[in-house]
Amino acid sequence: MSDELGLLRAANPVRAGEGPWRDRPLHARAERDLNRLLHSRRTRRAGRRLVLRAEAAVLALFAILAFTFSDAGSSPAAAAPAALVPHSSAPPVSLDALARRAEAGARTAGAADAPRRGSHLQTWYMSMESGPDAAPPVTVPEERITRWNADGSGSELVVATDPRHPGRPVIHDDDGHWRTVSDGKVLHRRTYPAGSAARHGGLAARTRPPTDPVALREHLASLYGGGGGPSRASGVERGGGAGTTPQLLLALDSFRQEWTPGPRETAAIVRMLADAGGLRPAGAVTDRLGRRGQAYVYDGPDGASNATRQMVILDPRNGGLLGLEVTFTKDLPDFQITSGEVMSYVAWMP
Repeated sequence: MSDELGLLRAANPVRAGEGPWRDRPLHARAERDLNRLLHSRRTRRAGRRLVLRAEAAVLALFAILAFTFSDAGSSPAAAAPAALVPHSSAPPVSLDALARRAEAGARTAGAADAPRRGSHLQTWYMSMESGPDAAPPVTVPEERITRWNADGSGSELVVATDPRHPGRPVIHDDDGHWRTVSDGKVLHRRTYPAGSAARHGGLAARTRPPTDPVALREHLASLYGGGGGPSRASGVERGGGAGTTPQLLLALDSFRQEWTPGPRETAAIVRMLADAGGLRPAGAVTDRLGRRGQAYVYDGPDGASNATRQMVILDPRNGGLLGLEVTFTKDLPDFQITSGEVMSYVAWMP
């Protein structure tokens, strides 16, 4: 219950200390938090409040480091100052071409190339507060590994680490109080005995993803919210969420937190993105783990705030999901955010 209350409080655009209380459109952070509350089950972290995944500006980070951190033995790893920039030296690869490449790989996949329940990801979390006494936004980097085995046993591990700055202390959100911890600090560890998989997680976590692009979009719409809507290729309305491309990417992000797709699911994902519309090829990019990828950007309307740009990064060899970056396109003075700063970043690993 505490997780749900945390999500509701994070989605509320008016804090208790602000006035006069009034209705207003949800800002970008609130819209994402509310969507997750309504349509997806987030990995639970005992005793920790919700924070928004993201990058923060370097100046804001150092401003808060100067007077709010405790237990800081040395300078903590700082957030990246800018969004990833695609390379213009090579021509971009269209999503349709990459989908064909992924489909060719899927045709040669064997029985052992099935999707795996569980995930391995590196995230950068931004916490933002509003109001006259709000602290500047700060970044919380974490690595998360969830594994489930054939006998139903499993494990969860959350570690405070920033792979861009190995060995340096990182920022940790200790129930709303910022402090630094050593690189590699274990924040959460849990193991589950055999037979636990069937009882752990919601329906989405226990439902194997389909390998057909249309069925996959229906799957995302019904279990994660936001995957429905018309296909660019067919124009056929599909059930589920509101059906915008940003919602589809958010649903895909939630799905990837619970499943590691195989070649057949990967081919369905890339074809689904090619049919979704609005994603333009932006060229080659090196992600925050040093991997080469192809970037595809959506910079159209994102909801009530229209303040973000989404960039999904795919493996140019097989279409595999590498990362998702969301960048602010407007200044948000209430949260001390400047246009161009990165709101969230997740890097997916095998």
